[in-house]
Amino acid sequence: MIRASGTAGFQGQPATVSSSRLTNAVAASLAVAALSLCLIVTLTVLLSTKATMAMGLPV
Repeated sequence: MIRASGTAGFQGQPATVSSSRLTNAVAASLAVAALSLCLIVTLTVLLSTKATMAMGLPV
């Protein structure tokens, strides 16, 4: 059996599968998600620290 050249594996030319607008939209949404996650973690740490300090230390 003889295999035709360029039909198997990753030897062919890559095809463009998404537009630059789609890529930019995905990148922007990932950036917004990362920033909101950082904000949520920061607020959680601050609020838990305030709650811990408000309880006081047991003697």
